[in-house]
Amino acid sequence: MVIDNLKNLRDYASLNPLFAQAIDYIETTDLKALEPGKIVLVENELIVNVNEIGPKTKEEAKLETHDEYIDIQIPLTGVEQMGYTQRADLPEAPYDAVKDLTLYEGLADDYLTVKPGMFTLFFPSDGHAPGITPTGLKKIIVKVKG
Repeated sequence: MVIDNLKNLRDYASLNPLFAQAIDYIETTDLKALEPGKIVLVENELIVNVNEIGPKTKEEAKLETHDEYIDIQIPLTGVEQMGYTQRADLPEAPYDAVKDLTLYEGLADDYLTVKPGMFTLFFPSDGHAPGITPTGLKKIIVKVKG
């Protein structure tokens, strides 16, 4: 897992062959103007999800992991808390290959605060519980094939 300021995002371009293209899109697009939905940049490899999330508590936020994709998560409006637990510390749970998603019960080990102007990277080894916010927010999640 990585949490950092968006101005440093390009420093992570070498971590994955598709990161440079994802970062180019993030840096050249008015992200706040995007309508909710899915934007496919490279079929099955690089996808931008624009989400509007309503209020959610820690108890409502499910820990999740992905086997195939890395998440670049960027809150655009509002402050978001995200839970984090290393995947190695999570119990076995069923994997949905269609959604590339495993959901887990219980609270995360740690919580971090992510504000507009920041981003997180969640790798397959990172259990994360995103979207915790008292007021709701708009965010993008860039799905990068790992």
